[in-house]
Amino acid sequence: MACADHHQCIDDALARAEAICARSGARLTPIRRDVLREVWSSHEATKAYDLIERLSRDGEQIKPPTVYRALDFLLEHGLIHRIESLNAFVGCEHPQEAHQAILMICDRCGDIREDDNSEVQAALKKLASETGFVPRSAVIELRGLCRNCRATH
Repeated sequence: MACADHHQCIDDALARAEAICARSGARLTPIRRDVLREVWSSHEATKAYDLIERLSRDGEQIKPPTVYRALDFLLEHGLIHRIESLNAFVGCEHPQEAHQAILMICDRCGDIREDDNSEVQAALKKLASETGFVPRSAVIELRGLCRNCRATH
């Protein structure tokens, strides 16, 4: 998920979130916005308790249920993905499109790249249809080494 201008990357993600929430009549409250900004603050997996620590200010700790409710909202609106294997979250690169994410997670540097392969999507849709399964969500996680880490290995 590396980007050339990380501040622009975060600004773009927040703008997309605002637009998506406006279209659906949902509110991107300040805490939801703050949680989303923190998830996008790096292109690595972010755990809920890291968010709690980062969002706690001036000796006042934000309550875990507050962060979990914000994460649930962001997941529900497709603005982030949950990485089950890491029990963590990452920003969705194209939340405006319904898709099943394919996340490539580098075990060495922690970088996460999102892809949306139409052939894989079609195969998953066909499999679900043939078996009568109705998926609620699907995130495919691939673990290994990214190009940069492979080159320095």
